[in-house]
Amino acid sequence: MINWWLWAGTAALYALFRAWYGNRRGKLTPAEIDFYLDRGRQHGADAVNDLSIIRQFLEQDDGREFFMVNLVKTTGQIPHPETGAPTTGQAMLQHYSKTFVKNMIRYAGHPALATRKIGGYVDAWNVPPDPGWQITGFMRYRSRRDMIDMATDPQFNAIHKFKIAGVAETFSFPSQPMIMLLAGPRVTVALILLLAAAFIQIALLLHR
Repeated sequence: MINWWLWAGTAALYALFRAWYGNRRGKLTPAEIDFYLDRGRQHGADAVNDLSIIRQFLEQDDGREFFMVNLVKTTGQIPHPETGAPTTGQAMLQHYSKTFVKNMIRYAGHPALATRKIGGYVDAWNVPPDPGWQITGFMRYRSRRDMIDMATDPQFNAIHKFKIAGVAETFSFPSQPMIMLLAGPRVTVALILLLAAAFIQIALLLHR
């Protein structure tokens, strides 16, 4: 006999996940944009970023998720910002990323794809020479509000120095998928919940 409470509970859990994973607060308001950019200036964001480009991106908010594309070249051996010990840029970036990703997950964000480069440019027109990119990362953000809230959070300053020390060159730009064949968390979580519920249902039937 089917346990309807089990399947209703599974559906409720998935509904809760979808409510958390999606943006329920709508688009950024002009007042929010001014607040976040002012907070960013107070903590030196304008020293390394063009805030006019960020403002334009925030003002064009459509309320949807997006993926930040990051190309990174790390530094070589450098003094650790706190201990002074020789440390690789890649180790410095990993230290930064662990804390950053934990914070992302609180906002329903996460790495979508990270790759390491295994060759030089194969196709290239009218672009500067390859500076030696090493890593490409795609980071999923639930909304533009989440991104700017994280980026201007005063607590973020404590780890930002590790990114500055570990990264020799980088650029990032926001994007939205045109074609996406990889299964994301919406599908993965649904499959995990369905599989768990199916096993529980089978176990209950076997113990009758």
